[in-house]
Amino acid sequence: MKKTIKKIIIVLFLLLIYTYVCNITLLPSSYIMMQGENLNIHTLLGVSLQEIGAGKTLQTASNMNQTKVNEVGKVDFSLSLFKLFSVKDISVNVIPKTTVVPVGAAIGMKLYTDGVLVVGMSEIEGKKPYENTGIKEGDRIIQINQNEIENTGDLMQAVNSCNGSSISIKYMRDEKTITTSMTPVKNGENQYKLGLWVRDAAAGVGTLTFYEPSTGMFGTLGHGILDVDTSELIKIENGELVTTNILSISKGEKGKPGEIRGTIESGYTIGDIAKNTSFGVFGTLTKTSYLHISEQNAIEVCLREEIKLEKAQIICELENGKREYYDIEIQKVFVNNNQDNKSMLIKITDERLIEKTGGIIQGMSGAPIIQNGKFVGAVTHVLVNDPQMGYGVFADIMLKQMKEVN
Repeated sequence: MKKTIKKIIIVLFLLLIYTYVCNITLLPSSYIMMQGENLNIHTLLGVSLQEIGAGKTLQTASNMNQTKVNEVGKVDFSLSLFKLFSVKDISVNVIPKTTVVPVGAAIGMKLYTDGVLVVGMSEIEGKKPYENTGIKEGDRIIQINQNEIENTGDLMQAVNSCNGSSISIKYMRDEKTITTSMTPVKNGENQYKLGLWVRDAAAGVGTLTFYEPSTGMFGTLGHGILDVDTSELIKIENGELVTTNILSISKGEKGKPGEIRGTIESGYTIGDIAKNTSFGVFGTLTKTSYLHISEQNAIEVCLREEIKLEKAQIICELENGKREYYDIEIQKVFVNNNQDNKSMLIKITDERLIEKTGGIIQGMSGAPIIQNGKFVGAVTHVLVNDPQMGYGVFADIMLKQMKEVN
């Protein structure tokens, strides 16, 4: 009996150690931090972080969130268990503090996909040529018979030139390249079709968050642009930032989000979009004069540890050419959250804004948040059951994502 209990204890202990080590190894291998930010690398008891080559212990589990990193550059660390066993190496890139111009202007975006995005499927003359090929909604077709596919025109030409013969299709899914084959079907108009509905571009309207004078780069939205059919983040090749014309405001109500309606049909291209991420859309602003941006209005970026549970302001444009500051209150700050763009819980307190919009509405995403003269972050979400409440993303997260574009 004692031997059985002993074996069970040993097995449980080994399982505990295994789970412990697995949790550590799942930590990212690289981090981007801002100068002066706390080193928030979450670990468990008994784990320490040592600078490779220096032999100096920088962090242990007991003081994990208390050390600020002030030196700009790249530092490599070794994560060890009880200072005896090296578990993994971690690279920390520290970017310098910067100043940005908070903008708050309504803006339009045109995104062009890498390849063509599959958004639906339908039968052709009672046949399903896509059946058993593995292709599904959300995949991106990038090549047919060695021909690169950049837009829907390329796809149509490649399919019709096959004259009904089987074609080789290369497509992307979750950054993985897959090859399959398909035999197009001729429809009643004597055109060959795959039965796939595809898209090569998308467009949206939001609020431009900030402009960094030192690099000419911008950040907007605080979240990514999702495909309307697949609800997945659109993987883009490039894009354009364009001016927009506000047409109307739909006031938000409980259970019914409001909306800023705008058009970009006659908009001017004022920037190049480089990346669509879960924490915002980023690129280079080429024509600042269209938005009346002045470098003299640049302010410091606020680190998350500096954010206070008190009043703040957002900047947004609800009438063409008219940007205004509106009062809000930051009610909660999730300091350790790096997983999503719900970094802060905010509440609209400005009666002028509540009267106009009911609170946070679609198209307001990206509105910069300012507190004590510093750039805190951007509005990202509204609570459907209470439009006066919503979330914002940390400024440092957007800056880190922007720097990854370079």
